[in-house]
Amino acid sequence: MQRRLFLGAAGASLLSACTVTGFSSSGSKNAPALTTTVVPPESQPATPPVRIGLALGGGAARGFAHIGVIKALEAQGIQIDFITGTSAGSVVAALYASGMSGIELNRQALKMDEATIADWALPFGTRFGGWLKGEALEKYVNGLVKQKPIEQMRIPLGIVATDLGSGKPILFRRGNTGQAVRASCSIPGVFQPVTISGHQYVDGGLVAPVPVTYAKQMGATFVIAVNISADPSAQAVSGQASMLLQTTTIMGQSINKTELAQADVVISPSLPFVKGSDFTARNEAILGGEQAAQAAMPLLREKLRLPQTAQAAPLPPH
Repeated sequence: MQRRLFLGAAGASLLSACTVTGFSSSGSKNAPALTTTVVPPESQPATPPVRIGLALGGGAARGFAHIGVIKALEAQGIQIDFITGTSAGSVVAALYASGMSGIELNRQALKMDEATIADWALPFGTRFGGWLKGEALEKYVNGLVKQKPIEQMRIPLGIVATDLGSGKPILFRRGNTGQAVRASCSIPGVFQPVTISGHQYVDGGLVAPVPVTYAKQMGATFVIAVNISADPSAQAVSGQASMLLQTTTIMGQSINKTELAQADVVISPSLPFVKGSDFTARNEAILGGEQAAQAAMPLLREKLRLPQTAQAAPLPPH
């Protein structure tokens, strides 16, 4: 009995010694002890967040439709990371970027008196190249954005205009917001060109009717384009103003196709009875924008990989 206890104690001591001195399973002394290394799984690179850009095109009074689109996007909780605007689109883009909601834009649009932005250049048809000076529009926009420059907007803002001397586009990212909007809206023959830092600028619609590429240039990885340009064949031309607007639309058609092809989703409000020169149809334009955005929402949510929602509620009265 004592012998068995002695052998058991000796065996335990031997095992203990093996642990301390690092014997391997083959019995060789000082060999490294066997260990198991746990290799963590390779971490997958995080998917970069989608950065949504909203590109608002030109179309004079038809630009009120942009407000309806914004209201519909807000109703669906779709947040905009960048916004670009051309001509009429630059007005809405600037106001929205400053922090105004779709409802506030709607309210402002309906109470706007177009006489406040009509500062006639006398005598008409002066050598300066337009009936309207545009200073009133600049003042109007700056008042609504509370004098904020472009670089201080709540949503990063880009405004497109055309350099009259070179014919090249410029994307305003800094500076006087109202002045940049005025430049972008300066339809040749209607508004006088705007001089900024020694350069004369006119309507951005001549080079980018819907500024999709400029939204991408700012950093957007997903662009929603809003095209409010009219089909020239469907627009009645009566009077010099509508003729000039029609000419601008025709000139921008081929460029517009190139721009829109680069958008992820294009919203094109149906505005058959809204002419670019008709500021009395603003309510119809806003409603048309809402309806077009709601119709595009299933595709938009699918491409953004958002869950589909139930049928949209009826549109609220304006």
